[in-house]
Order: sequence, then C-alpha cells, then structure tokens
Amino acid sequence: MKSFIAFALVASLCALAQANEEGVCRNSVVSACGSSSFSGTSICNARFAGIESIEPEVQAYINSQLTKSYEYLLLATHFNSYQKNRPGFQKLYQGLSDRSFDDSIDLIKKITSRGGIVDFNTRHESPASVSTQRPTLEVDELHSLALALDNEKQLATGATHVHTRATHAALRDPELAHYLEESFLPKQADSVRKLSGYANDLAKLMKVPDPSLSIYLFDEFLQKQ
Repeated sequence: MKSFIAFALVASLCALAQANEEGVCRNSVVSACGSSSFSGTSICNARFAGIESIEPEVQAYINSQLTKSYEYLLLATHFNSYQKNRPGFQKLYQGLSDRSFDDSIDLIKKITSRGGIVDFNTRHESPASVSTQRPTLEVDELHSLALALDNEKQLATGATHVHTRATHAALRDPELAHYLEESFLPKQADSVRKLSGYANDLAKLMKVPDPSLSIYLFDEFLQKQ
C-alpha cells in the first residue's frame, strides 16, 4: 500500500516535469517504491525556489526573535516588581515579549511548511545582527524605552535582510518575500515608530527638577494602550 501511494505521488510529479527531466523522475519512482519511506533527498518534499539559500537567514532571524522575547520578558518582570511598580511599562514589555515569541513560532511553521528544518543546536548568525553582548536590563523607564527601540530596529533590520536575500539572491524566493512583506515588515516599522515616540515624549516630560510625577502619569498612559 505504501509503495502504491509513493508511486502515485511521484508519478504525478513526473507528469508535470519537463521532458529532459524524465530520467530523474523515473529514478525517483524506483527509489521511492523501493523503500518504506521517502528519503531526505527525494523530490517528494515541499522545497522549491530559493529555500536552500534563505533557510540559514530565517533560522538566524528566529533566534533573534526568541532572544528579544526573553529580554522583553526580563524587562516586564523588572517593572512588575514591588520596588518599581510600573504596571504600564510591564504591560508594554510583556506585549512585546509575547509578540516576538509568537512571531518566532509563525516563522518556524512557515519554514517547515516549505520543507525546511529549524535546528536550534546549530547557531546561525545573520550579517544584520549586532553584538551578542547582552545589555543590562535593570534600567530606568527612559533607558528601557531606548533599549526596546534598539531591539525593534534590530528586528526590523533582520526582517529587511531576509527579505533582501529572498528577492536578490541568485535563487530567489518570491513566496517567502511576500510573506515577510505581509507579516513582518509593516509590523516592525509600526513598532519602531511607536517606541521612538514614547522615548521622545518621556524624555521631554522628564526635563523637570522632579520627574517622578511625569513618569507616574506616563505609566498610567501606557496602561490604557
């Protein structure tokens, strides 16, 4: 039964192949029917276009998203302590942490749906990534916004880098480029704009001898967002 299903699937692919590829199809049919499962090198997979060249960049971006999610979670925990007691800032960073984690899961689903493999035992570094030195996360309110803005710019740069690779590599991947355009680039741009506004507004509010009331009111504002 398995051999029959394997033969039917590969035969369908052969019917759509070009004439000069018929020999490859015949060999694949023989190999598929001669084993109980498809091998990793079989043509019966979801890999096409430029997934081979884009896969390491996507893996690096997934790693970056997970790292930022962890950093945002630490910031949220810091501002949720009884010493800081900033529920507005805690809400902001918890939301960013959840978003980065969800984005990493979406990317994992996308790359595996295209026949890729996400291997966290292998470290992939993107040219768009910056220093791996971890910043100090126990910071005040204004510095935390500056840190978050830097993080969002790094994620925006990473998404742009993967998109550039998908559209300008020797073997392009328009489908993956379209996915990034729809799901990541606009969202990252909006996040950079929002955090830059927050940082500039709070910096202006703190230009007083005692900024404690300004910070409290700004935290109240964040709670309502």
